[in-house]
Amino acid sequence: MRQEQFVARYQAEWQALERWFALRGDRARHARNTLDPTTLNDEDFPQRYRRLCQQLALARRRGYSPQLVARLQLLMQQGHGVLYRTPPPRWRRALEFLLADFPQLVRSQARSMWVATALFVLPLVGSFALLQWHPELVHLLMDNAQIASMERMYDPSSPHLGRDSGTDWMMFGYYIMNNISIGLRTFASGLLAGLGTVLVLLFNGLTIGAAAGHLQHIGHGDPFWRFVVGHGAFELTAIVIAGGAGLQLGMKLLAPGRRRRIDALVDGGRIGARLCLGVAAMLLVAAFIEAFWSSIAEVPAWGKYSVAAVLWMGVLVWLWRGGRGAGDAD
Repeated sequence: MRQEQFVARYQAEWQALERWFALRGDRARHARNTLDPTTLNDEDFPQRYRRLCQQLALARRRGYSPQLVARLQLLMQQGHGVLYRTPPPRWRRALEFLLADFPQLVRSQARSMWVATALFVLPLVGSFALLQWHPELVHLLMDNAQIASMERMYDPSSPHLGRDSGTDWMMFGYYIMNNISIGLRTFASGLLAGLGTVLVLLFNGLTIGAAAGHLQHIGHGDPFWRFVVGHGAFELTAIVIAGGAGLQLGMKLLAPGRRRRIDALVDGGRIGARLCLGVAAMLLVAAFIEAFWSSIAEVPAWGKYSVAAVLWMGVLVWLWRGGRGAGDAD
């Protein structure tokens, strides 16, 4: 076979490999915006690499031009580096997921996330405002023991904010268990055709709004806001994301489209599981802030609100911009 025929037959394969290597190189971020990422995938690569090695051996044996041999040799060396590279550390993959993949995945479920936000925020704001006019309505959502405990925790004269007793580490463990259980319950209740998630979001919004409204009305608003404003950036946002994960799961069950219902449900469960990993990480951070920062009563209000502003801005920017330019989440 003449060299021209050899090049014409395999040119497309070599170009596909060159594009694929460009996507994985130092200029990957720019390449993802300019090249077709569907040309080759990771599963196809080992077979393509073996074909490339055969083509390189043929080119050498038949005495083709040094330029062609050098091109194939370079591709072979790049392929060898990819195929036999050391796997990236697990911590790096986890960091990539949290910084890029997770916010991408949240944005890919934007419709469910906005619905979850409305189901949580509107009852919260509504119950808070209503209790400023009709404070007796708090008894419809809480019993007397819960109200008394809440008033003790946020008593302006208390040495701690948001709790009666307990060390920071003990409360850290308690917050982890409590917060993550709420997040998982919010997501898992989406299996009830999404209705369970709707009820959980509504109930949590009403309860939190009622607590805030009652404490504000009786003059305990300052310690309450100083306590919740910091960790709320991660905790409340995580609850909404868990709600969005549950709603998309319910929609997969109700409206599977042209797929079988079980296939759609598996897809929704896979998306929800990845979202819940990020939610768990957010709630872990929230529990740490709540235990070691939010409960410090000596920090003045301006210090609490300044830190809270940084945390809220950081969470919103992370979810809005995280992973942009690095391709869509699977």
